[in-house]
Amino acid sequence: MDDTLKELLDRKVDQYERPDFIEADPISIPHRYTRRQDIEITGLLASTIAWGNRKAIVKSAGEMADRLGADPYDFVMSATESQVERLSDFVYRTFQKDDLPSMIRGLRQIYSADSEQGMEKIFAPREGETLREGIIRFREAMLPHIAERTRKHIADAGKGAAAKRLCMFARWMVRPSARGVDFGLWRSISPSKLIIPLDVHTGRTARSLGLLSRAQNDWKAAAELTFALAEMSPQDPVRYDFALFSIGIVEGGI
Repeated sequence: MDDTLKELLDRKVDQYERPDFIEADPISIPHRYTRRQDIEITGLLASTIAWGNRKAIVKSAGEMADRLGADPYDFVMSATESQVERLSDFVYRTFQKDDLPSMIRGLRQIYSADSEQGMEKIFAPREGETLREGIIRFREAMLPHIAERTRKHIADAGKGAAAKRLCMFARWMVRPSARGVDFGLWRSISPSKLIIPLDVHTGRTARSLGLLSRAQNDWKAAAELTFALAEMSPQDPVRYDFALFSIGIVEGGI
């Protein structure tokens, strides 16, 4: 373990894992709510469109949440088909017509099966599993209820995708809330089971720091990077997401 590198990353975590980080990040959307299901639903939807310009993501994710009203869970469970269809005009880049209604229909099925633990139960790794299996299970639970074109917005970790947005959503739900950023709602999943949300910026920074050797930004690379980070923080390796993000995006890289 490189103590100098660990000191750098720990310092960046302390600098960026704090409430003032929230405002400019998609996690600000679920932070509008207090009910568990409202946080989960808006968190999933915000993370689903989390690519591109951060300001545009936050703006569009906020508009999407506004469409669901003050109680997103109630909308998911009780909206009429015509009310759901009226969401069809929401667009963000490749998230187009029918995608938001599809996501609402899929979430309704998940919460109809278990109104309290629905998403957590699906994501939670079972004995001998990793988070990858939970992400695959979530995708399989959604697929029968969503439009074919919407399926591309739910990463297929079973085919090797890094599933950056779903790993980020899992981080939001699982990691402790003590620092005022993540929520710590899903107590059945240990933070040690999380996988780093890997995108082009995180990958570039990790390679520059000698934490990642794999060239592709896929699931194997995300697992490799998480393993390297776990040497510095075995119980919570994904805490370093804040450090890699800040170095790669906020500070412009190494």
